[in-house]
Amino acid sequence: MSNTSLFLRTLLSNPRMVGAMLPSGAMLADLITNEVDPSDGPVLELGPGTGVFTEALLARGVHQKDLTLVEFASDFAGMLRVRFPEAHVLCANAARLDAYNLAEDVLFGCAISGLPLLNMSPKAVVAILTGVLSRLREGGALYQFTYGVRCPVSYRLLDRFGFKATLHGQVLRNFPPARVYKIIRRRPPRLSAALR
Repeated sequence: MSNTSLFLRTLLSNPRMVGAMLPSGAMLADLITNEVDPSDGPVLELGPGTGVFTEALLARGVHQKDLTLVEFASDFAGMLRVRFPEAHVLCANAARLDAYNLAEDVLFGCAISGLPLLNMSPKAVVAILTGVLSRLREGGALYQFTYGVRCPVSYRLLDRFGFKATLHGQVLRNFPPARVYKIIRRRPPRLSAALR
């Protein structure tokens, strides 16, 4: 089955999980990966889908063996294992990273996310951000794209949990137009926020 056919089948069966009408374009893949430096360490990718961003990471010099791909849809995960046999592919929920076999001593240089955060609950979004940013090296960032007009994580949540998001860039010639945000951990979360 082709990438497009698999994408459309998954979209029709569970549109909230996919969160897009078409696979991401090459210009968006170039933007979301343009700060990736293979020398910074392994890369974590969330929601790789058909592997458009994964291919862009490989083109930037990241080795397959340095990629951890976290994909919830089993059909996509199976296809990713075939396309990128040296990558570590997890068929997993990105909001529950602690429950899966991620090596505790591995710190990632950065994370790339194709997850539809706007379709998720605030609790799931915070779990994803906390799980990912705790596994990044010092100075590492999460790059998240959105089709929305603002950051897909509310500034109230960002502030409450000690995250900072800046607009990394936008691709108007993508369909639909997309923006990429760079999210970092600014400070430890407030104790009261972490306990809720």
